[in-house]
Order: sequence, then C-alpha cells, then structure tokens
Amino acid sequence: MSEILSSIHPAFVCIIICIAKIVEISIQSLKTCMMVKGQRLKAAGLGFLECTIWGLVISTMITTLGDNLLLLLFYCIGYASGLFIGSSIESKIALGTSTLELIANDESTEKIVAYLKEQGKGFTVFEGRGSTDKMNMILIVLPRKEMPKALKEIRHLCDNKVFVVASDVSKYAGGYGLIK
Repeated sequence: MSEILSSIHPAFVCIIICIAKIVEISIQSLKTCMMVKGQRLKAAGLGFLECTIWGLVISTMITTLGDNLLLLLFYCIGYASGLFIGSSIESKIALGTSTLELIANDESTEKIVAYLKEQGKGFTVFEGRGSTDKMNMILIVLPRKEMPKALKEIRHLCDNKVFVVASDVSKYAGGYGLIK
C-alpha cells in the first residue's frame, strides 16, 4: 500500500483520505441510527463496510503522517464533514417511528380528529384538565417520515393553538394500523 501512496501526489492523498473519512463517518452515523431503531442486520453490513474503510484510512495515516502533516487536517475535515453529512442523510430518510402528543381545546381536538380520520391514522384522545380549562390530549404514533407533514397540517388547522410534544419511539406493539 505504501508503494502505491508514494506514487501519488501528496495533495491527492489528502483529498482521498478526506473523501474516505467522509464516507466512513457518514456510514457510521447511519449504522448507529439503524442499531438504535432495531435494524441490526443492516447495521452489521454497514459496520463491516465502515471497518474496511477505517482500516485503509488508518493504515494510510500511520504510514504517511510523518511525511505530510496536512494529512491530519484533511482527516479531521473528513471526520467533521462525515458527521454532518451522515446526520443530514439520516434526517432525510427518517428511519423509525415517532409519537405526537397534542394538547388542545375541544374545538381544535375536533379539527385534529377529523384530519386524522381523513388520513387513515390511528389516534387516542384523553380528556384532561389544563391549568385553566378542560383540555384533551391526542396521542398519535406514525412513521417518522410522515411526522413533519402531519405536524405542519395540524398546527395550521388549529392556528398554532395546540401544544405539541414529539418524540421517537423505539418499540411498540399493536394499535390501529401499527401492528408490528
């Protein structure tokens, strides 16, 4: 490997290391998310690929770092960029399931329930009491990909007069349309 690297211009070695580190850390970010979401087999496959890239990168770093200190800078830039890109990719593919807990008055609850029924989404409504008035809590579990759109529509329907708590769900069983 060191013979191949010595035949390549040091600037190109820096760029190769940076790109490889971006790919490795992006894969690492996705792998971690998949492990948390219970997708162990996919995570293991990504882990194998990540480890292969890491082995190549670290062996290059060890054999050439003394000759080219810029390599460390490009390694660090690749690492930081990989974290950013990996988390951006994960937020776009939105793995997993989310829960929305909405607290609204009766009028807003009726609008939200109508919207959820129209969308074919399951929900549960609990009656309760807020600090000043009667309120309702609407619990919704849905794919994380669908959460931003649903939340935007619900807030629009209620003129932003709804309290929202959104969170990720790691495990669930049963429920309307959610048997897993």
